[in-house]
Amino acid sequence: MVYGLSTIDYTTMNQKKHILLTGGTGLIGSHLTQQLLEKGYSVSHLSRSQGKDERIKTFLWDVDKNEIDEHCINGVDIVVHLAGAGIADKRWISKRKKEIIDSRVKSIGLIYNLLSGKKHCVTTVISPSAIGYYGNRGNDLLTEESPPAGDFLGNCCKDWEKAADEGLGFGLKVVKFRTGVVLDKGGALAKMAGPVKLYMGSPLGSGKQWIPWIHWQDVVDMYMHAIENEAISGVYNMVAPNPVTNDHLTQALAKQLRKPLWLPNVPAFLLKFLLGEMSAIVLASTKVSAQKIEETGYRFNYPDLISALKNIFE
Repeated sequence: MVYGLSTIDYTTMNQKKHILLTGGTGLIGSHLTQQLLEKGYSVSHLSRSQGKDERIKTFLWDVDKNEIDEHCINGVDIVVHLAGAGIADKRWISKRKKEIIDSRVKSIGLIYNLLSGKKHCVTTVISPSAIGYYGNRGNDLLTEESPPAGDFLGNCCKDWEKAADEGLGFGLKVVKFRTGVVLDKGGALAKMAGPVKLYMGSPLGSGKQWIPWIHWQDVVDMYMHAIENEAISGVYNMVAPNPVTNDHLTQALAKQLRKPLWLPNVPAFLLKFLLGEMSAIVLASTKVSAQKIEETGYRFNYPDLISALKNIFE
């Protein structure tokens, strides 16, 4: 199936499929939930608090307390595990690093513990990972076969993916998406757009570092693509097919917002001083290939940066 372009109507075919989402109220989770409902799926959420949408059954869990409602997997066919503490929300002190890893590793472990001790019909687990897996690799074009970095993000992603792969031992199909910088009106793009709107925008560091970006709609559609294609399994890069440098992204953003760029680049040493180890998020150069997911038949809605920015800001 070429998602978004196929003439096949999958609504009836998948009407009885039941999808359980963690992180279902986040940006991607909420859009994915809506798309699933529109296509006739049954959807439930696993959350820390009760939901407000009557169409969605919400089950409660508390990862820190190792608590989960055992009924959450009743009738579920596919688990989409989106929950996890934000990578860039807080400075990376030791406590925060542990929170980031535990929110990913312990959470999927809690689900697998439930599956191992209870009769169920789950066949597939779909989990994000991140392009931080590869680390700072200069101009190398990175594929799913490229080795991981040995820094915090690389180790976090390795642990994250290893935890997801535990499902293979239960006979489950596991799909992992190494996600790039997701472009939407919030998040990373908003942090870049703020200074640009105030005439204070400029590239970061050398500006030559590669940014593996992806439009939020393609993230949602790629999850749908995995849900609706039984042949898809293993790991895929979740990035647009045309990576850009930080300088290119900043220039394109300024042009889209019709604002000039006049300041010099923000020095790398200043970013390292202000952000510490977390500066790797903006200074690492990671040029990532989207070829593998394209070979499954996926076609991007926004393959180029200009069309993506135009959609987001207009």
